[in-house]
Amino acid sequence: MDSNFIYLDYNATTPVDERVLETMLPFFSQSYANPSGSHLQSLSIADSVEQYTEDMADLLGTRASNIVYTSGATEAVNLAIKGLLPAARKHILTVASEHKAVLHTCEAIAALGYQVSFLPVGADGMIDLEQLAAAITSETLLVCVMLVNNETGVIHPIRQIAAAAHRQGALLLCDATQAVGKVRIDVRDLDVDMMAFSAHKFYGPKGIGGLYCADGVRKKLSPLIHGGGQQGKARSGTLNVPGIVGMGKALSLAMAQLQADETRIGGLRDLLEDGLLQIVGTFRNGTAQHRLYNTSNICFPGVLSEQLIRDLGTISVSSGSACSAVTSRPSHVLQAMGLSDSEALSSLRFSLGRSTTEAEIRSVIDRITQSVSKLRY
Repeated sequence: MDSNFIYLDYNATTPVDERVLETMLPFFSQSYANPSGSHLQSLSIADSVEQYTEDMADLLGTRASNIVYTSGATEAVNLAIKGLLPAARKHILTVASEHKAVLHTCEAIAALGYQVSFLPVGADGMIDLEQLAAAITSETLLVCVMLVNNETGVIHPIRQIAAAAHRQGALLLCDATQAVGKVRIDVRDLDVDMMAFSAHKFYGPKGIGGLYCADGVRKKLSPLIHGGGQQGKARSGTLNVPGIVGMGKALSLAMAQLQADETRIGGLRDLLEDGLLQIVGTFRNGTAQHRLYNTSNICFPGVLSEQLIRDLGTISVSSGSACSAVTSRPSHVLQAMGLSDSEALSSLRFSLGRSTTEAEIRSVIDRITQSVSKLRY
């Protein structure tokens, strides 16, 4: 990327770590055999896939057999929800601030005759656990709640949510796309039944993700993709070996430097937030306590975020989810938190990463302060 750019959109995607790329390259040009074959070259590749899968599973607190590889978190979410159908239970519960991958998939299920409930969140972006528990009934098939919100960084209490779901015999799908590689995750401790994740959120390649399925759950899923029966028929198609290797390496690196990243990046996020909140009228969207260390969502009343982004030029920030950035509609996450359309359209998401520097943060504070003063109507 041009050195003049300051990139603060790491929740949208991350650059591939050079160490990850180096690990992947041989699987494009030298170790390229199809792992489903029966000859020695194929068996060697299959061994590599198995090793990286076991390493990844160990870091997530599970076994290799509990992971299904997909093209990314969106496909994983679709497999988890649609794969349970048809089902005797006809109710799905999700949250109004979920990613569109979950919300739109649930809407598609509703069109098939299933009942879908969208739980509200508070002004801080948090879920009322009592309200959630009351909404889960003996008819509830699945509860869908993300671990970390992609726009605000709000962290939901997944362990308690899982307990509430399981008391009624419902399954829990956790979209952990913004969490894997950024926080320590043990799926057994969280007690989730399914968990979606994607490599490009933690310095791995695009086009590869996964769905964790607890023991017994995988057998309940009908595949979305039929063909050669790979991955125990859960998801047919030739395995993306470079992607799997890259995701495994990226997760290993992320976990090895997690504490250092959290300390350094968290400090820079706080520096950025403290500076921006000095601008008259600005306020933080979402709780200050229960959130991811790299994310800040700030409202700049009286300034349209689209105009602010254009005025900032070489500073890369977002007005919401990368999947919704092509529209000028207000963020559904911020609307769910009670912001007006005007406030939602005046908010920016800042997400920091490994390459972010203190000099960049101070430059961003200065440039945004100047731009807001110029653009505020």
